[in-house]
Amino acid sequence: MSSARTRAQQFCARFGLRVPILQAPMASASPVALGVAVANGGGMGGVGALQMSPAEIAAWAQGFRAGSNGAFQVNLWAPDPPPVRDAAREEAARAALAKLGPEPPPLGDGPFLPDFAAQCDAVLEARPPVVSTIMGLWEPEFVAELKARGILWICNATTLAEARAAEAAGADAVIAQGAEAGGHRGSFTPEAAEAQLIGLFALVPRLADALSVPVIAAGGIMDGRGIAAALTLGASAVQLGTAYLRCPETALAPAWADGLAAAAPEDTVLTRAFSGRLARGIANDATRAFEAVPAAPYPLQRVLTTPMRAEAGRANDLSRMQAWAGQGAAMARAEPAADLTRRLWAEAEALLP
Repeated sequence: MSSARTRAQQFCARFGLRVPILQAPMASASPVALGVAVANGGGMGGVGALQMSPAEIAAWAQGFRAGSNGAFQVNLWAPDPPPVRDAAREEAARAALAKLGPEPPPLGDGPFLPDFAAQCDAVLEARPPVVSTIMGLWEPEFVAELKARGILWICNATTLAEARAAEAAGADAVIAQGAEAGGHRGSFTPEAAEAQLIGLFALVPRLADALSVPVIAAGGIMDGRGIAAALTLGASAVQLGTAYLRCPETALAPAWADGLAAAAPEDTVLTRAFSGRLARGIANDATRAFEAVPAAPYPLQRVLTTPMRAEAGRANDLSRMQAWAGQGAAMARAEPAADLTRRLWAEAEALLP
């Protein structure tokens, strides 16, 4: 096996980086300013485009390129089949949310998400250096389009079986998403998410030993020690989300930022309360409301919680806020993102042989 330094150097050379650190493309917290700062610090910026229109995808890419000539990724979720409708389950979720306020909206017949094909066309038009998927694979035809345009593809995986499927489908690198990670679990099958909670330092060597493509470690990495450990275990790079949330460029809601600083690992929980998909965030009244009441399936739960999430943001109310956070949240620092990127790599380099 090549050394940690060699793997990191090879990854950086292929992906156009100076340091092997990727900013997680968080759908709720990846403004242009953050991606630009991370890239200018030597890492890879990113945007979670799940809810973005084609025009918004194009504008984000244009804004990034106006501020940096570094690398960035655009992330989309692999689409699920249409949700199975269950009137009783939807009404139970609606009633639980009504107690928190405000009243959830009527669901109707949809559509509940932006046009995925139009988003894919916009991604191809934006021509980012890297695209990434979570929750599954791109269709083979789209992978062929990416390859033809010289766009690299990174795929999120929570098990070795998912990682092997990604490699076979043409992924250029695989993210090993440990159970410690904040935000949504990337399991290919939504119902399997609770059974696929593998800790990062068990998952990384399992994938690194079995795959021929680079492995990117994600989940609970907050400082140079975590980066060095992940690389030593076989990763070629790391992806950080929670570590960047308190950076000024992220412009996080103050209550969310303060909640991160105070959150012990046990203060984060896995919940389907906000979207219907399993995700890790800070425990609050909203997560507790769905401990006994099942959430509606994704994306119906996300639609139902839209007024609550919006009002919580306006009121700076952590008790109802979708406050994603990994288990290392309290280690996040309110530090400029470029400085943070450079500092973390310097710390890691000092520990690597």
